[in-house]
Amino acid sequence: MKNLLVTIVLLLSGVVFSQENSPKVTIEAFFTAFHQKDSVALKAFCHKDIRLQTVANTKNGTQLKSDQLEDFLKSIASIPNGLKIYEKLLDYKVTIDGDLAHVWTPYEFYVNDTLSHIGANSFTLVRENNKWLIVHLIDTRRKKN
Repeated sequence: MKNLLVTIVLLLSGVVFSQENSPKVTIEAFFTAFHQKDSVALKAFCHKDIRLQTVANTKNGTQLKSDQLEDFLKSIASIPNGLKIYEKLLDYKVTIDGDLAHVWTPYEFYVNDTLSHIGANSFTLVRENNKWLIVHLIDTRRKKN
């Protein structure tokens, strides 16, 4: 009886862990493709109706800027081979409700190993056909004081 109870607890905790981990795995794979400047792989993690936005602090105040997926992918593919980009994710906060997930990731962004800016990413993901896809990505960007 004790072995059966332990087995049930382990199975249930495995299901909970895999549900919480799946969106994180998608985000990690997205950034692996991003660092490799692989626009084809990046697109595979994005929902066809994805929204890409940035909260920008400009001379005119805070503005919300939107990008089209194709423009984003072209900009990534056009980064020169000699230019190294790396977004260091500092933490993951994952919440899930059924087929909807949210992932919050504060980050530091490096260009050629030099800190460029910091901020946070807010990802909304939807699970379609047992695959987590990014449906919305909004981020902040600012210089570190």
